[in-house]
Amino acid sequence: MNPRLLAAALCTAALVTPAVAQTPDLAAIARSSGTPEISGLEMVGLAPWGAVARSHPWRNIIVHQTEGPTGSARGGAQAQSKNPSRRGVMVWVETDGTVYWAVDEKLVTTHGDGANRNDNKYIDNGPTYHQVVAGNSIGVEFAGNYPDVTRPPTEAQVAAWRILVKVLRSRYNIPLERVYAHNWIDFKDARYCEGCALAKMAREWGE
Repeated sequence: MNPRLLAAALCTAALVTPAVAQTPDLAAIARSSGTPEISGLEMVGLAPWGAVARSHPWRNIIVHQTEGPTGSARGGAQAQSKNPSRRGVMVWVETDGTVYWAVDEKLVTTHGDGANRNDNKYIDNGPTYHQVVAGNSIGVEFAGNYPDVTRPPTEAQVAAWRILVKVLRSRYNIPLERVYAHNWIDFKDARYCEGCALAKMAREWGE
């Protein structure tokens, strides 16, 4: 090889190799403690992570949507952080894509309605009926569909969800088929399908 070409190739390799070596391992970050920085995700840790082995044994993820206006995720998360037993979820997602981790992962929040849907309208409810409940499910609330409940999630929320769902699944070893929309497992507001688009996206994105 021409000496100049060889030198150029070696320089290129020297520049590229460290970048590859420093690429963050999302799965490893997802199982860390504290308030880690996650590339592409703006996450406010109101309740820092502990040792994942000591967290509650989460088995499912339930996607919720609230009729709160833009900006309500922050307020909801702060209120949840101060009073984890109030009706609400562990994780809140604002319209700008900011994620608020509100409650210690060892605590069970009050969300869901007991998985009372058994009509198989959206999915097979055999495995979910009275089984996918607050006690074993992480609730993720997407804010901002007020005053039109049929308003879809924002692009920023979808972008955040693409990363967040991978983080949640990696941290708690939750299979893809255990990501559910609230409307898939409970009889909800007939005006729209709560969480359906987001849960469907997660499953379509796959691993």
